[in-house]
Amino acid sequence: MTERHWMLAIAVGLVAAIAAIGFFWYSRGRESTDDAQIDGHITQVGAKVGGTILRVEAKDNRRVEAGALLVQIDPRDYQVAVDRAAAELADAEALAQAAQTGVPIAATMTASDVTSASGALAQARAGLAAAEAEIDSAKARLVAAQARLREKQADAVKAGRDVERLKTLIAKDEISRQQYDAAVAAAEAATAVVEGARSDITAAETGIHVAERRADQARASLQQAQAGVKAAQTAPEQVKVTRAQAAAAVAKVMQAKAALAQARLNLEHTTIKAPTTGVVSKRSVEMGQVIQPGQPLLALVTLGDVWVTANFKETQIQSIRPGLRAVISVDALGGRKFEGHVDSVAPATGARFSLLPPENAAGNYVKVVQRVPVKIVIEKDQDPEQLLRPGLSATPTVYTR
Repeated sequence: MTERHWMLAIAVGLVAAIAAIGFFWYSRGRESTDDAQIDGHITQVGAKVGGTILRVEAKDNRRVEAGALLVQIDPRDYQVAVDRAAAELADAEALAQAAQTGVPIAATMTASDVTSASGALAQARAGLAAAEAEIDSAKARLVAAQARLREKQADAVKAGRDVERLKTLIAKDEISRQQYDAAVAAAEAATAVVEGARSDITAAETGIHVAERRADQARASLQQAQAGVKAAQTAPEQVKVTRAQAAAAVAKVMQAKAALAQARLNLEHTTIKAPTTGVVSKRSVEMGQVIQPGQPLLALVTLGDVWVTANFKETQIQSIRPGLRAVISVDALGGRKFEGHVDSVAPATGARFSLLPPENAAGNYVKVVQRVPVKIVIEKDQDPEQLLRPGLSATPTVYTR
């Protein structure tokens, strides 16, 4: 090899070394990946109620403002439900008003019944005491009449014996006729007195029977009054029942109000409006179609608020932290670059969020470099035409120094 060849080889080696050193220094302060894409807010719009589609205002790939009409469901069935719920609420309110009005009436009647029952009981007790006192008085009169009868019977016997004795004397003319007539008159008077005493006994016995009947009636009245008092004592419980019924009626009113509110809400849900400003995509509803609650109808894509989800290797994220500057190259725009910054680093690898996350403890273990999602926010006012669309491929570079 000639000297010229040696000089050329040395020059090439120096250039290669300088290039290697330059690439090392250039790549040392940055991390890049092509496993990245544009992300954005995609709002799935579905039906909260079922029915027949009357109007479809949403057009594919057309921009709509928040609150704009997208789909109109036939509201007639839901209007009928609102009217029925309103009628049920009016009926429940009327019943509740009647039940609440009955509470003070029941309380007033309860107090009146208790007072009346107490008065009837006191009157019955007084009547029984009077009847028992009348019985005692009649018995006392009977005892007195019986004693008087015995006394008068003794007088009548004596008068009769006097007449018998005087008969013998009058026959012998030992006494005057006047004396005999006086004795006979005294005997007849004694007999009459005896009969009067017997009449008094009969009257006293009759008075006892009458008083006993009155006492029986008074006892029956007393039992009835006691039963009335017991019934009146349960009146407070009846008032509680009335109040509980009034409370139940008020609860029915609340249920009816809730049902009416739900019916009105369902009626409002027949008009489906855009929840946010965006572009219509994946429209799957047509006029005349019958849909079910929860059925997806279309999607709204918000183009004004997008970011980049970059899946860096786990060996790259050691120096990546929020706030670092980033440059994003978008393939669909011919490599156009956008300025941004790291917003956050995911708390787990992407594989952990998959439908079937890997389980390294089962089977033969093969080490695979994992990917960690990093959210990179694009700086504002760089895409006024809104060319960035969710799903586009991107190549972000994060400057770590």
